[in-house]
Amino acid sequence: MPDDDRMAESAIPLCQNRLTVPSGLDPARSFPWVKLSLFWVLVGLIYYRVWVDLLHDWWTDPALSQGMIIPPLALYIAWMRKSWTLDLPAVPDNRGLIAIFLSSLTFLVGKLGAEFFLLRISFVMLLMGVTWTWWGYARLRSLFLPFLLLATMVPLPKVVYNSLSTPLQLFASDASATLAGNLGVTAFRDGNAIHLANATLGVESACSGLNSLSSLAIAAPLLGALICSRFYTRFILIALTIPVALGVNIVRITGTAVLSDHDPRFAMGYYHFFSGWLIFASGFAFLYLIATLLHRGLDWR
Repeated sequence: MPDDDRMAESAIPLCQNRLTVPSGLDPARSFPWVKLSLFWVLVGLIYYRVWVDLLHDWWTDPALSQGMIIPPLALYIAWMRKSWTLDLPAVPDNRGLIAIFLSSLTFLVGKLGAEFFLLRISFVMLLMGVTWTWWGYARLRSLFLPFLLLATMVPLPKVVYNSLSTPLQLFASDASATLAGNLGVTAFRDGNAIHLANATLGVESACSGLNSLSSLAIAAPLLGALICSRFYTRFILIALTIPVALGVNIVRITGTAVLSDHDPRFAMGYYHFFSGWLIFASGFAFLYLIATLLHRGLDWR
């Protein structure tokens, strides 16, 4: 009998070893990733047409072409911050399902109302909801800047763009005419037109400053992630993007007025095209200076 007991005890671990499944093939561990993969395949099928239309707008509209560089920049910032994000505990949170539901509702409303902005912004909301659900709120918060940057890739709705463009046109025209007059140029504003002695400049919607604002709105989160180390300094930098964009646009119109007063050819052609890039570079440099000052003055307090 003792020999039989010893044989029975030795048989138990042998049976257990035969039933052991390698950890890499454990269905309990691999199944959630299978479900997540299927989820993203369905998302790709749903948003395929939305992405095709957005890429078409980026490619055909020069005012929106900066959108093509936003996803790579967002991924780059997320990659730079990966050590901080992954050091935080991954705690799945069912509250993220609320964000997924809201993104789905936004997509449905945009689809029924043929509103491209809602269709496109719902994808960013969906990414945030999935991150919140899968990784938890702490990791979602660590990726706030990349998600904010992704939101800027979506063009504003036409009704919002048009409603903002008109007052900004008038503001830029009035400020530029006043500034040009202070520089000794005879300038008279009539609506969004600036009348000079030898030419008339029309401040179109493209010169309202919204295009500069959308471009600098990309640069601000990137500079904040690279230079500033605190959330509130990055928020201040992003908030200052609005006056910086309006300011550099006024400088552009004023410079065009001053040069056109001497030679009307400066109001068109190569100079008009080149001045847009020059003003963006100036605005970027100014934002870089502000980010450096914020880092030195506030990040260390």
